[in-house]
Amino acid sequence: MSAPLRRDGPVRTPPEDGPADEEYARTYAAGYEEGARSALREVLGHTTRGHTAAELRMLVESRLARLGEEVELKRKSLLAPPRQPAWSSLLRPAGGARPWVAPVPSTAPASLPVAPGSSLLVREERPRRALEALREAAPRFPRVVLLSLHPPETTELRPEQRIVVPVGTRGDDPTAALPAPGEIGGRLREPTEAPGGALVYFDAVEFFVTEHSLETTLRFVQWLSSQASSTGSALVVSVDPRALDVRDLSRLERAFQTVV
Repeated sequence: MSAPLRRDGPVRTPPEDGPADEEYARTYAAGYEEGARSALREVLGHTTRGHTAAELRMLVESRLARLGEEVELKRKSLLAPPRQPAWSSLLRPAGGARPWVAPVPSTAPASLPVAPGSSLLVREERPRRALEALREAAPRFPRVVLLSLHPPETTELRPEQRIVVPVGTRGDDPTAALPAPGEIGGRLREPTEAPGGALVYFDAVEFFVTEHSLETTLRFVQWLSSQASSTGSALVVSVDPRALDVRDLSRLERAFQTVV
């Protein structure tokens, strides 16, 4: 059985030695043949995809317009192939390996930024760092407002500095309807707009979402942040990130100047 012929051209025989310019002619002819073959294959490929004559003309004209750039790139790649990067020099730092030094553990958590006009969101499973920020910043404000189902102890404050606004009950009447966020906001206006402002602490986000809906809670928190900024007060909020999905948590975070 004879060997099958190639579909894209006849079988070439090894070239015979010839004059000096014969090598140049053979190289040119081989390049011309390869270029023509590549162009015809491309046109055939476009034809089999169902392109019309007008579309084929547009494709060919587009290719011709950038043919010079392609040829120049091909020439440069043949003259100076790209150098392989020395991976060892990239992966190994200069000057030898540095000795590993164990980090020194911090003995106390870094203080969180709480200043007049600021808003801070602390993501934690249970209020801890937010309480530390509250107690550290409370002496710098003439009054502290607590919005919490379980208001934290603040023994470092004078009784007149501590203001508890009920969020889960109406105080003396546990059977009465819960105060709405708008009502709570109304009670916050006086202490925050008084001279020196107030430090507002809020750790009942999850409760508000359950009782008053997510959208209402987000609007309430946005108002709190805006009120703190405009009155020289400060806002510290503690939230469990597991209580909200990623999208809703991101919407909540955008209401704050600082998120930790």
